[in-house]
Amino acid sequence: MRPGAAALALSALVVLGSAPPAPAPPAPAPPLPARMADTGGGTQLITAVAPERASTTGTVTWWDREGGRWVERGSAPARFGAKGLAAGASRKQGTNTTPTGLYGLPYAFGIEAAPDGTAYPYRRVHQDSWWCQDNDSRSYNRWSEPRAADCRAAESEHLITYRAQYAHALVIGFNYERPVRGRGAGIFLHVNGRGATAGCVSVPEDAMRRILRWADPARRPHIAVGTRSGSTAVTRL
Repeated sequence: MRPGAAALALSALVVLGSAPPAPAPPAPAPPLPARMADTGGGTQLITAVAPERASTTGTVTWWDREGGRWVERGSAPARFGAKGLAAGASRKQGTNTTPTGLYGLPYAFGIEAAPDGTAYPYRRVHQDSWWCQDNDSRSYNRWSEPRAADCRAAESEHLITYRAQYAHALVIGFNYERPVRGRGAGIFLHVNGRGATAGCVSVPEDAMRRILRWADPARRPHIAVGTRSGSTAVTRL
């Protein structure tokens, strides 16, 4: 073959449309809930995901299951504990860590009235509303109004004093059904304060209001708190 004849032949193939087809783009990854081991069995889900266990920021996303697939309904920047995240099953109270795991959302509460359209059970905060965190109290990890006699004020949260954070909130069912003393109490999804939390998950106020309007107790929403990878990855919950 004459010099350059091979190149001319290849050019002819390209012109005639005979060149090999370009590789197909990779298929998009399934939505996060579809990659999780468990989503709680309902048709609504909130995911709160941090890059790693030491992180104090991440993303909260809320999802609906419709037509057999999970559809994202909203997303917002999130804050976690000042000391990052810890496995919920071994977390210790007072460590300023956010417990990872999959949890129910028993009810909502707030200093302000529930946003219009809220369907979730919503409890208003009053002057004598407390959340008991006293390990020696029978009211441990429960709303107490008024504060129970065996629940020390120094070991509890006076809810009305957190006017920004508890303008609106959802109780996260961590250590809630059968509380283990010393594991932790008062873990909520609430409005942002000035920085990282003491163990809760927080979002901007507008996002919290949107979540309350979206959440439907009949659809049994849960919250999954975890990291992108590793032993506390949200996909492993």
